[in-house]
Amino acid sequence: MTCYDRRDVGLLLLRLGTGGVLAAHGAQKLFGWFGGHGLEGTGQFMESVGYAPGRASALAAGLAEAGGGTLLALGLATPAAGAAAAGGMAGASAVHVPNGFFAQEGGYEHAATLGLAAAGLAVTGPGRLSLDHALGHVLDRGWMVPAALGATAAATALVVGARNRRLRRQREGEQEALFEE
Repeated sequence: MTCYDRRDVGLLLLRLGTGGVLAAHGAQKLFGWFGGHGLEGTGQFMESVGYAPGRASALAAGLAEAGGGTLLALGLATPAAGAAAAGGMAGASAVHVPNGFFAQEGGYEHAATLGLAAAGLAVTGPGRLSLDHALGHVLDRGWMVPAALGATAAATALVVGARNRRLRRQREGEQEALFEE
């Protein structure tokens, strides 16, 4: 095996692992598979953590994870797939930030790792053992990487920013009085 062959096998393994985990998480949200709560339950959770409307947020997160993960695993439309998954994981990380870094404490470690792996695959490309390669990279052009990551970063900043403003307004409304009446 040459170094180039090892790189392709490594990218395949990274795509299958990262994409598979993302697809499973998305299926929990969308369909209730693997112990998930489906769109209704996930929508209620999304509302409770500040993403509104909850059902639409659950659908968007589920599609980013299931769709992005499946496409990453296949190595198809890799820039868009990686960007979508990374954006979904940035939104998930925002929920877990108050708990610190480590997952054992409810932190953002897992979401950040998946998001960075997905973004890394978007930048690096899928390798030769992929549908993108088999199709002549028609959905994996160099210009697509910054376009997909830039559009996703802008959309994610808007969504997470709106969530943060919503949570801040809720906290301000729940403050206790400074003085008793």
